[in-house]
Amino acid sequence: MGAPAPCPCACAERLGSATDGADTCAVIVAGGTGERFGDPRGKQFVELCGLPLMCWSLAAFDRAPSVARIVVVCAPERVAEVEKDVLSRIALTKPVSLAPSGATRQASVLSGLSAAPRELALVAVHDAARPLVDPEQIERVIAAVRGDDQVAGAILAARTVDTLKLVEGSTIIATPDRSFYWAAQTPQAFRRRVLLAAHKAAARDEYEGTDDASLVERMGGCVLVVEGTRDNIKVTLPEDLAIAEAALERRLLS
Repeated sequence: MGAPAPCPCACAERLGSATDGADTCAVIVAGGTGERFGDPRGKQFVELCGLPLMCWSLAAFDRAPSVARIVVVCAPERVAEVEKDVLSRIALTKPVSLAPSGATRQASVLSGLSAAPRELALVAVHDAARPLVDPEQIERVIAAVRGDDQVAGAILAARTVDTLKLVEGSTIIATPDRSFYWAAQTPQAFRRRVLLAAHKAAARDEYEGTDDASLVERMGGCVLVVEGTRDNIKVTLPEDLAIAEAALERRLLS
């Protein structure tokens, strides 16, 4: 089914709450080529319920009261496309700026962090390919960091429900207790200066982490888990798009 752009009639109400005490810059990473997805446009530009996929993430962060600014990280050669085919199709109340993506996701996040205003104490990093995040989840992750000075960051994650197997070659070595395992998602929120220092240290040491939290953990920072929902999927393969569309349609109709 098709869906209209997020309604601008809600903007006035959101604007008042968003400018009161908003202390977070959202860094939306949209620089991937989406080779596994198999679409030359890149998965962040494919249509999902009537809008480019990345529009849904942008709309969610725009509605989150803690977010004061949004930085979109994209390939330099696609800036015009983002402006014309994405930003022009949704009514956003928060200021948006663009930063150039790097050769890796980690380099892209560092570019986005470098563009984040220094006066904002927190950053929330999110993959544009996770279109089902909602403002309530965003706020809970940010609040977990803001609420404790000893916490460097917090990530959205879902409990593992499948039985896990440790495998070497094709042989099962062990069956770990799944209660200790969570599937990491985004957004991942951090104190801006802490995440920036962790990224710079990783670049200096030529260390490539699996996510932003792993870089902060490497520096000894305390990172919390905030329980999210299993439908906050990352669209990586074509079949993921069908799952996201079904979930989003249910949400729009509810």
